[in-house]
Amino acid sequence: MLVTTKAIVISSLKYAEADLIVKAYTFSDGLKTYMLKGVLKSRKGKFKASLFQPLTQLEIVAKHRGKGTMEYLTDARLANHYKSLHTDVVKSALIMFLAEVLRNSIQEEEANQPLFNFLDNSFMMLDRTEQVGNFHLLFLLKLSGYLGFSPDASQKDLACFNLLEGNFQQFKTNDYCIEGENVEVLSRFLGINFDELSRIKLNQSSRRNFLNMLLLYYELHIEGFKKPRSLSVFNEIFN
Repeated sequence: MLVTTKAIVISSLKYAEADLIVKAYTFSDGLKTYMLKGVLKSRKGKFKASLFQPLTQLEIVAKHRGKGTMEYLTDARLANHYKSLHTDVVKSALIMFLAEVLRNSIQEEEANQPLFNFLDNSFMMLDRTEQVGNFHLLFLLKLSGYLGFSPDASQKDLACFNLLEGNFQQFKTNDYCIEGENVEVLSRFLGINFDELSRIKLNQSSRRNFLNMLLLYYELHIEGFKKPRSLSVFNEIFN
């Protein structure tokens, strides 16, 4: 079936000498994988490799045959033009990290239009803002809600947060109950929007510890989730 839809590039992988395998999250059908033949060697071809950088937003025309199959693009063009995401060094490291998180966490080949709109709006906001230090932390928290395991904030004044159950509680009941600064930081992030991030001040150590906690939270709730390989580079640049 020929489909015209918006799509956000999650990853692109070189295949053979000149082909690309592109994973993209589409508005119409969720996660899809496309084979682009010869795109790396043909300067006069329909597609340019630069179109498929991580988190690029596209308008595509594609042949979708069904779940679990390699699909084919017939057309692709930029849907939104980023001004800084792929040129600013810090933002480039950030989107590589976020793209890897998405590749490890989104698995369904079915439409989830609220999730698509969240990704679309988040990346456009990241492109515009200069306040990037805590963006990834709030992004991961909000993304967990679209993936089905958002922390329950109804009792966020309690002393512990249970990573397994996703809720706050008075006392520790297992080895995945956390206390201290990470719980305080979590309660501050819950319920705020990206335009309020400047209110939260964290030093490098606090930011890194909280990020590690969030990644453990993802590991506990998404089967097969692994810490992004880009994490060490990301931390180095953010330091």
